[in-house]
Amino acid sequence: MTLNLATKRSPFDSPWLLGAILFGFLVIWFYMLGARTLVPTDEGRYAEMAREMFVTGDWITPRLNGIKYFEKPPLQAWMNTITFALVGVGDWQARLWTGLCGLLSIAAIGYTGHRLYGRRVGLVAAIVLASSLLWAASSHFNSLDLGVAAMMSISLCGLLLAQQNGASPTQQRNAMLICWLGMALAVLSKGLIGVVLPGAVLVIYTFVARDWAIWTRLHLGKGLLLFFAVVTPWFVLVAMKNPEHPEFFFIHEHFQRFTSNVHKRYKPVTFFVPLLAIGIVPWLGLLLQSMAGALKKEGRGFQPQKMLLVWSVFIFVFFSISNSKLTGYILPIFPSLALLIALQIENGSRLHLKIAATFLALLGLFGGVAVLLAPPYLRAKAMPEIEIGLNLAIMHWALAACAMILVGGVVAWRLLTADTTYRKDWAVLSLAISTYVAGQTLMLGYEPWGYYRAGLNHAAAIKAELQPNTQLYSVGQYEQCLPFYLARTMTLVEFPDELAFGLRQEPHLWFEKRADFVERWKQQVNQGESAIALINPRIYKEFVAQGVPMRVLAQNTKRVIVSSLRTSNQEK
Repeated sequence: MTLNLATKRSPFDSPWLLGAILFGFLVIWFYMLGARTLVPTDEGRYAEMAREMFVTGDWITPRLNGIKYFEKPPLQAWMNTITFALVGVGDWQARLWTGLCGLLSIAAIGYTGHRLYGRRVGLVAAIVLASSLLWAASSHFNSLDLGVAAMMSISLCGLLLAQQNGASPTQQRNAMLICWLGMALAVLSKGLIGVVLPGAVLVIYTFVARDWAIWTRLHLGKGLLLFFAVVTPWFVLVAMKNPEHPEFFFIHEHFQRFTSNVHKRYKPVTFFVPLLAIGIVPWLGLLLQSMAGALKKEGRGFQPQKMLLVWSVFIFVFFSISNSKLTGYILPIFPSLALLIALQIENGSRLHLKIAATFLALLGLFGGVAVLLAPPYLRAKAMPEIEIGLNLAIMHWALAACAMILVGGVVAWRLLTADTTYRKDWAVLSLAISTYVAGQTLMLGYEPWGYYRAGLNHAAAIKAELQPNTQLYSVGQYEQCLPFYLARTMTLVEFPDELAFGLRQEPHLWFEKRADFVERWKQQVNQGESAIALINPRIYKEFVAQGVPMRVLAQNTKRVIVSSLRTSNQEK
């Protein structure tokens, strides 16, 4: 670094330096896939669905805890199942598909930026996306949101490359087929949004840019054939095996989810505003400027910046007005914003980059102060002592992360005091590297909490009690991670949660009434049958008051684990 600064050489012009940075980036990226326990609910859910698919060999009917689960299509379950078959079942294996999807999008937006605007813009676009807090974090989280965002980014990049001015007929056709393939895979990832959102973006762009000719360059015939060839088989097969699937998937999971609060995920219309502001760090200071820059006309023909702007704004607004909101829903706009921000970095003044550096330094400063002031507040809160301790354990990691981004912001600001290209490039790397490492550090610091939430501190006690015929129950709650780690499904009691639809199709797979479970439990106790129940602590107290026979194996603030056997297997 000193040599390059001394010779006033841009780090982007050094293959050896870029190779070293890429190597370090990938080492951290892949290490972090397995550095943490799977965290409920999403990570445990999608890992367990793949494990059950792997064990049963049924690739058509998705199941969760042995129960039909039709909320989402199966692409991620398929990919995780293939991973389990090739390299075994585990944490990093469950996150591998998500991690690869994150990398795929980074490479795709970098390549697209390079083709449209030159090497520097493509390189910076990849750096911006790779270091954005929400994208880097979500790429290490086993959830569907990053997967569908990646497939949609492939669709977006294919469209941009196909429609670029000067593309040959062959290039246009091939890139459009990639676009159609991306939409098909997005549908298989999470449903109709994979085609509805890109389609709506295209319509809006047509009016905004007055680019009516784009409709003649979409290769609709070949594209639709490819799209339906990829999408149709599974939807036909699952409907043939499960006639109830189409109505639930298309009506309940799409129309009702968007227009009502059926899943109890209502958030205010401004919900995504702070999430975008934090998620796009360290590039927040460039966000509005980059979007404003996209309003300028780019000449005749296709206008890629307007397409990127429409993509970003429409998808953000679409999910903001939806009645169902979760953090990852806005991930599809991050690749498009990354390319717009890269253009702003390349063509804008260093003042805007200086603003981004200032924001990052202030975030590190005030975040660090907040962390230092947090312990007395946490100790004063009415929460169990163990949870206070877990929260306090995160503080050291959070303080380290804040220090990193503070230093990264200050270094970038100092580099930008002189108006030279090589110092600006070093500032970009300072912002990116400090934020990327800080974000991964913070995620690593959450591991004790994740381990606790997943119930792994009690996994050994449960496994010691397990017999081949042991029946597992989840009473008054649903354990999302322990079925994966125990490699056992659980019979639900009085808590259908998201499995309500599947249980209506197969009611014999659960106990709707607690009294029926208690009767069955007593029979197992009297007959010496092995059974283990993970019980909501409130319900456990009621069972104790009722005199339900139970032997406690372990407990914490989230669950009480009991056995039907009067003595342990070891004592026998």
